[in-house]
Amino acid sequence: MTQKPTPIPELLLENQLCFTIYACSREITKLYQPFLDELGVTYSQYLVMLVLWEKGQCTVKELGTDLYLDSGTLTPLLKRLQAAGLIIRERSQEDERKVLISPTDEGWALQDKAKTIPGVMIKGMTMPEEEFGYLLQQFRSLLNRVHQANISS
Repeated sequence: MTQKPTPIPELLLENQLCFTIYACSREITKLYQPFLDELGVTYSQYLVMLVLWEKGQCTVKELGTDLYLDSGTLTPLLKRLQAAGLIIRERSQEDERKVLISPTDEGWALQDKAKTIPGVMIKGMTMPEEEFGYLLQQFRSLLNRVHQANISS
């Protein structure tokens, strides 16, 4: 007969910040899905487009830094966006080692279709804007701390 284990509080799933953030991220991504399907992009592709709409043009390295992704993850993602006609990838004239990424006209047109998504998401989460702003600030702070910890280790 097996005895019921004695749980260790520090190891309970409900006490893990990493799991709560992971599960929350997955649930938020599910909320985005119908809107992204309408745009014809994945969540990761949407994040790339957000950076490009903000900057206009950037290198693969800059995209990776902004999105916390390595080039091995970004390259196939960028190839799919290029195949969909949403971005242009071209070598820099000044430094051929750099690949510049910019939206096509179709990519810019997608921005207009996407502009309502953030407001709809906040409303869909039934969260006051003040609380949303507070949580965003707290998570940015957490991300910066964790990122610094990873750099230091």
